[in-house]
Amino acid sequence: MFISGFTNFYRTASSDEFRKLIRSAWEVSWPMIIIMGFEFIISVADVYIAGKLGREYQAAVGFSMQIYFIFIVVANSLTVGTVSVVSRLFTSGDRESLSISIYTIFISVLVSGLLFGIAGVLFTSPVVSLLNIPSSVSPIAVPLARIYAAGLIFHYFLINSNGILRAAGMVKKSLMTMATAAVLNVALNFYFVFHTPLGFYGIALSTAVSVAAASIINFMHVRKLLPHRPLFSRSLLQRVVSIGWPSGLQQISWQAGGTVIFLVLSALPENNVEIIAAFTNGARIESAIFLPAFALNMSNAVIVGNLLGEKRESDAFRAGIITAFAGLILISLLTVLVVVNAAFFASLLSNNTVVIRETIQYIRISMISEPFMALAVILGGALNGAGDTRGMMLIVIFGLWFVRIPLSFLLGITAGLGATAVWWSMNASIFIFSILVLRRYLRRKWFELN
Repeated sequence: MFISGFTNFYRTASSDEFRKLIRSAWEVSWPMIIIMGFEFIISVADVYIAGKLGREYQAAVGFSMQIYFIFIVVANSLTVGTVSVVSRLFTSGDRESLSISIYTIFISVLVSGLLFGIAGVLFTSPVVSLLNIPSSVSPIAVPLARIYAAGLIFHYFLINSNGILRAAGMVKKSLMTMATAAVLNVALNFYFVFHTPLGFYGIALSTAVSVAAASIINFMHVRKLLPHRPLFSRSLLQRVVSIGWPSGLQQISWQAGGTVIFLVLSALPENNVEIIAAFTNGARIESAIFLPAFALNMSNAVIVGNLLGEKRESDAFRAGIITAFAGLILISLLTVLVVVNAAFFASLLSNNTVVIRETIQYIRISMISEPFMALAVILGGALNGAGDTRGMMLIVIFGLWFVRIPLSFLLGITAGLGATAVWWSMNASIFIFSILVLRRYLRRKWFELN
């Protein structure tokens, strides 16, 4: 069905139109791919340094990041609404509404970032104590999660200001910001952990400091778009929230599901700490090759949003297909590369034999579903740009809580098939997820939202 849709578009579109859409998609996508690379460097630096300290530290970083991502959900959901609204206002020519929306978004993310940061600091310890994670991991995970949470206000601002920059055609400025953040994070990681008394606390502190610096840089870029006097619009905020809240619920569900997977792995009778560390490492390796897909997801949101702002629905549909098709090919090639070199990549992040063995197993199984996930994620970006976030929310919740989690528990724990069954359960949920997203996109009901 996907190939048929792409073929029909190619036949009906002129060659000039086809090249123009590809060029427009590429101009937005290539900086986003590099930006995602820098974001990967920031996250993998923490995992790499933790691996130098020991398996418990590596598992703790993975778990604390999982908690951190739950707290950051509101920022990500607001960004979905931000990009959808700002991208359309930017191409519509309504500069007054554009500047008011940006000010409104900034006030909202700073307040929410402060509140969730305080909540993260206060409630991380009780949350961790309720979860059945290994006793050797929890004393490390709690302080790391608290430091990550303390920097939430800056990360909230950074995520949304990056969304504004790419929606307003300034994605290259966002690229320079993230390059600075990545370099600073790596340098501070080595300095804080190995050359100061901070020790493992420096892993989280380096991320907090680099994100704070990046948020200041982004403010300097975006302030030119702000109104001359503060103008807060409740109606624009409601519009952003109405588009973003389903994405927020989707991400909460996804991150909570990831936490449940950690708990399932913790309940395994053998090598549970090593398997958690392997899952942490494997997920980072997996995310490295998936960077282009996430970049194209965000690019598709901007491209589709801009075209819809110009009332070009057919071009928006076609651009979404082109971007997804390109991402599908690219991710398939990268998947083969990673599977062939699984042992090499696994050994980069750990020197523990069991962790390396389990990481290789995870990579070889999980990579099977990567092209399917890429297709769904990139088309999902187009749906987000069109404001169709509720459909994506329902699809993700179904695949996660009605397929992935039940199968992981039943096969991994109840049936005693171990981590391998968990990895295959994750694949099954992705297969279903991709089919449902593709079906929703091709039905074009998201046109009715504009």
